[in-house]
Amino acid sequence: MARLILFNKPFDVLSQFTDLRSPTPRATLSDFIDLPGVYPAGRLDRDSEGLLLLTDDGRLQARIADPKFKLAKTYLVQVEGEPDEASLERLRRGVALKDGMTRPAQVEPIDAPDLWPRNPPVRFRKTVPDRWLRLTIREGRNRQVRRMTAAVGHPTLRLVRWQVGDWTLDGLATGQWREVTV
Repeated sequence: MARLILFNKPFDVLSQFTDLRSPTPRATLSDFIDLPGVYPAGRLDRDSEGLLLLTDDGRLQARIADPKFKLAKTYLVQVEGEPDEASLERLRRGVALKDGMTRPAQVEPIDAPDLWPRNPPVRFRKTVPDRWLRLTIREGRNRQVRRMTAAVGHPTLRLVRWQVGDWTLDGLATGQWREVTV
């Protein structure tokens, strides 16, 4: 039976178990998870937080990570400024990036979620408002959500992956993990 681990990856942690090439040590998954034989199913950038799935099953890993399966990934995104309906509609239709058009995203403004504090905190500026969005994509290009929000004029300040497929972070504190049945 395949193992599936849900991990709430903290900010500034690499989505890998070792960082041998770096001259300065950086936090990795091995600082939080001591389970032999499990590997990340997909990636989550060092400056992003939230749900990272790990498994010991190659087929399950491919089903989760490979864009051809179009598994939905939902993010809570704090953006700079207040996106208007036109900006949200551009995200919903797909955004032109340097590597081509994105697939349409589901996006809606939300109230600020009740999340753990980020260390270091997101910069705050009195004269520039920010807004939280719930954004769902079905592909996974490099830094895609950040590039999409920037393309519509609202750079990402904080990015938390909340859900992948049916798996969510619900009830999982930052830096914590749990095993679930597949």
